[in-house]
Amino acid sequence: MDQIHKELLKKYHTLCTLLGLDDEAKRAILTSWGVESSRDLSQHQLIDICAKLSEQVDEKQGTARLDKLRKQVIAAIGGWLRQTGQPENVAKIKGIAERASGYSDFNKIPRERLRNLIATFNNKVKDARAVDALTDALLMQHYTNPGSFDPSNN
Repeated sequence: MDQIHKELLKKYHTLCTLLGLDDEAKRAILTSWGVESSRDLSQHQLIDICAKLSEQVDEKQGTARLDKLRKQVIAAIGGWLRQTGQPENVAKIKGIAERASGYSDFNKIPRERLRNLIATFNNKVKDARAVDALTDALLMQHYTNPGSFDPSNN
């Protein structure tokens, strides 16, 4: 058994532990692959099994959700940059997210901070649109009826 095979076995057992699989569940996995022991699995089989178990761990721990939140942060900041007429690219967006959150690595920003960034930048865009609509309405009111211009008019 070479080093790669040993590391894959270790990963397999770690993933099983993270998922809380008991001996019966592990045996069911091994039986479905036609072996009695995890040591009898080939490297390719271990890679396939570990990939499937990793997906389940991601779902269980919510890390798959973090990727979705990161994409939403990128979209929210990108929308704000477009709204303000600034050029946008992923490096700039990640830099803005890092500075706004106080973290030096985009992928290390925790779930709650990601949610806050999404809300903040989406609200900035909504607020800017609302202010633009309001100022347009006030200007239109001023030009169509100059004597009755009242900015506090609701």
